[in-house]
Order: sequence, then structure tokens, then C-alpha cells
Amino acid sequence: MFDQIDKALSGAKRIIVIQAENPDGDSLGSALALEELLGDQGKEVLLYCPVDIPKYLRYAKGWDRVSQDWPRAFDAAIIVDTASETLLERAIIPAQRAALERVPVIVLDHHETAGNLRFETITITNPKAVATGELIFAIATELKWQINAQAAEHMILAILSDSLGLTTPNTSAVSIHTVASLVEQGASINELENRRREFMKKSPEILAYKGKLIERIEYFLDDQLALIHIPWNEIEEFSDQYNPSMLVLDEMRLVEKVRVAIAIKTYPDGKVTGKIRTNPDAPVAEIIGGFFGGGGHAFAAGFRVYENFEQIKTELIGAVDKALRESF
Repeated sequence: MFDQIDKALSGAKRIIVIQAENPDGDSLGSALALEELLGDQGKEVLLYCPVDIPKYLRYAKGWDRVSQDWPRAFDAAIIVDTASETLLERAIIPAQRAALERVPVIVLDHHETAGNLRFETITITNPKAVATGELIFAIATELKWQINAQAAEHMILAILSDSLGLTTPNTSAVSIHTVASLVEQGASINELENRRREFMKKSPEILAYKGKLIERIEYFLDDQLALIHIPWNEIEEFSDQYNPSMLVLDEMRLVEKVRVAIAIKTYPDGKVTGKIRTNPDAPVAEIIGGFFGGGGHAFAAGFRVYENFEQIKTELIGAVDKALRESF
């Protein structure tokens, strides 16, 4: 099944691994795992992301090797955790796209969103996988790649991140068996979790800001939708310490009657981004994101548009209403 990957990478010596502009635990863990797996085969692996790795993810060993500088030369590329042109718009500008058109490009993803990249790729997706890290484990196993303890930890990080600790509805027996196999390869979930907890600690200032965010949450559609707006001045002030949207999204989903929680960020250039999380009784995150050209999976998705906030807010409420009414 994965012979195309083996063939594409067999002659490559320098490989770039690309994350989109919204890195998360799955994309980072997958990228770092590939660095280990391919590095053990004697290949030089370059890790690229167009934005800084968020501080809440810096418990991952090796996060600081991810660069915002596009390398001059490489002979293969791997895009992890997305196949969406929209989500890669900032990661792959026209000059970089030209470079990708000259080398084999592999896309590894677990989202159901159809890929729409405008250059030739070898696309390997498995919507049944709870994370791209789970897919990478399957590839490594079938191709008999050596999995060292650090690669195993990175894949566990990816899987636990996207499955919220193996608790989401799309977590399968395969997901759990995969984690067990990675522990057998030398990964320690306890050590990983202890590091994560250290990085999850918040300053008194951030905790006070979280309280203000909670006070601003708005509820619509008979309280089925919880919405928070995070303007640029707050992004600028607090993002270096903690991603503002991640401070409150989980709490928003735990409010009685809420089925969909969305954090909207607005930027000076007119950009509006949305992070969507849904509860198990409303697996419509991907549908909502799709209304705005974004994507993801049933319980977590995102989008980016250039539009007036009040207009996108109105459209978003309508999109959530439509998704809920047509799905249930």
C-alpha cells in the first residue's frame, strides 16, 4: 500500500517536512517523528513551518529545529496533517510551489477533506486514523522502518494530541494498539505528560485574561453555539505566553446545551481565522469549516477568510444552524 512512498524517497538525500500555518500537536509530532525515522536511514530532514511553534507545544523535544526559513535545496518533500490548499497558502508561496513541482511531494493526512493542491502529489490519507501520527506508524511498520524511542514518543504525542488522550469518538482499537506498540518501542507516556503539564502552567496574568475571555463568550442558536472573538490587540499581547483560543475552547464545549464551540481571531490585514470544536453529539466541525473553504475532521476544524468580522459572525451562525439542522 505504501510502496509509492518508499519509491519516492529511495533516492532522496535531503527531505523537507512541511507543516501548515496552524501547527498543532499532530502536525508537530508527525514532523518530528519523520525526522527521526528518515534520519535513521541516513537522510537529512529539514523541518519547515511558516509560523513560530506555539508555546503550548514546546514540550515536544526538537520543536526548536522547526524553521520558518524555506531551504534552498531538497530532493523530496512531505506535507503532514493537511491536503488543503487554503491551509497551506502561507506555507507554500508561488516561488516555493515552483520548487515543489520539481521533486516528489508526499502528502500524509487523516482528514476527510479532499486535497486540492495545485501540483502533483503522492497523497496517502486514512480518515479512520485518529491522527496523522497513527498513519505514520502504519507506514513505518509496513515499510519496516526502524522506530527508535524518540520517534515513538513523537508519534504518541501526535496521537494523544488529536484524540484528546484517546477519548474522542474516532479513537479506535487500532489507535490504542498503536500507542501500546509505541510504548513497547521505548516511549514513556508519563514523561511526555509531565513535560506537557509543565508547559500548560499559566502565569497569573494569563489566568486573569482567561477569566475575561470566559465573561465575553456569546451564545446563539438556543445556546447550541458558543462563540468567542479574540481581536488583534489581545493576540499580540498574550499569544507569546499562551494561545488565547486554546484557553477557553474546552470550557466552552463543557457548557450545558453547547454542541459547537468556535474561537474567532481577527487581524489587522483583514484576515479572520476560526477554530472549531464540537461535542460528540454534533460531529459537524468539518462541515462548518467547509462553508468557509477550510477543513479538518468531524470534531475539530478550522478556516481562514478575509472578511468583515460582523459579516463573518452572521454567516458563521447561519452555517452552524444549517449544519446542525441538516445533520440531525
